[in-house]
Amino acid sequence: MTETLIRARGLTRDYPAPRARAFGRAERTPGLADVDLSVLAGSAVGVIGESGSGKSTLVRLLLGLDTPTAGTVEVAGRTVDARGSARSLHWLRRATGIVFQDPYASLDPRMNIGRIVGEPLWALDIAGDRRARVREVLEQVGLTADMAERFPHEFSGGQRQRIALARAIVHRPRILVGDEPLSALDVTVRAQILRLVARLRAEEDLTLVLVSHDIGVVQNVCDQVVVMKDGRVVEQGPTEKVLLQPQAAYTRKLLASIPTLPA
Repeated sequence: MTETLIRARGLTRDYPAPRARAFGRAERTPGLADVDLSVLAGSAVGVIGESGSGKSTLVRLLLGLDTPTAGTVEVAGRTVDARGSARSLHWLRRATGIVFQDPYASLDPRMNIGRIVGEPLWALDIAGDRRARVREVLEQVGLTADMAERFPHEFSGGQRQRIALARAIVHRPRILVGDEPLSALDVTVRAQILRLVARLRAEEDLTLVLVSHDIGVVQNVCDQVVVMKDGRVVEQGPTEKVLLQPQAAYTRKLLASIPTLPA
């Protein structure tokens, strides 16, 4: 039986309404509302929806980067409690790697690539030859070991995203999370990174959670899809079924908004 690697139940996140905060009122606005989600080990799950639909809020809660107003998150059978100390979540950091949208902003310009990629190894106190592992993972993502001495500004956008991928998998996590990891790249580079992600999934036996506004990317990479609107899940299921036979009106509207060329 396939393991459920991530399980969220009744996940809710409210924020103080901006105007209410200014006037000292206790009004709240929902960022996420009663979301249930299960991610099987080895699967690739795409989370789609318009800006403000709650995609990134969901990811932050799954990764223990924020605390839910209500509901629970379990990863590999353990409860995620973001209220604990940073050390108390080392097990979660060890199990997960994340790639963000902007490949330049996510890399410290003052650190060389070797330090950037190897940071999780030192932060999580992972044993072994760490410098050798950095060299190994740089070559795994299509770079060269000697690039470890260079700095982020010396690389193109596509190379920087490869560096971000190397950092995300250097500690051999079970789960790779991408929060719009391709949207800052041009079409050609995007295709290269997609192929790289697919290869890394197979080589490292990774479970993938991919947040994207690009439905084409999700269709090519993910076997399951979750459609979000206004902080709620409106539809989820196998990618082919949801995208070819959508049941929710919002999903149909989302698919209809994809630009197409006339025949």
